[in-house]
Amino acid sequence: MTDYSDEFLKSVLTSVRVIAVVGVSANPVRPSFYVARYLSLKGYDVIPVNPRHAGETLFGKTVIGSLSDIDRPVDMVDIFRRSEAVPPIVDEALDQFPTLKAIWMQIGVTNPDAAQKAEDRGVKVIQDRCPKIEYQRLFGELRMGGFATGIISSKL
Repeated sequence: MTDYSDEFLKSVLTSVRVIAVVGVSANPVRPSFYVARYLSLKGYDVIPVNPRHAGETLFGKTVIGSLSDIDRPVDMVDIFRRSEAVPPIVDEALDQFPTLKAIWMQIGVTNPDAAQKAEDRGVKVIQDRCPKIEYQRLFGELRMGGFATGIISSKL
């Protein structure tokens, strides 16, 4: 399922604080870079995860090689990997973070089996969506770009 209510998406975005971004790139023109950066600028505690960049610094944070190298709780795992790479990432996240609240798969990324496994453990799952786009849409930021957000405001 990739049809989510606004209430569901908003509840995920407002209930998480620590987000591990798997597949983050150090290249500033890559979506994984600017989505992770945006989320960090919005106050989320973003943990960049990519074995190729482990030890480097992005957004003021040290890039971690894998989810199992993270030594603190994570609320959400945001996946920037191909759909076929999702199952072991979800397995690792479920094993590593007992209080995990959400798995978020980026635009074009879906894996129904991995999603079902996470949902069976009580973890909310979003597939084929971008948290940056949804945050902007749901919290009124896209109106400045000329997009109708459905949020009524007296501000021009």
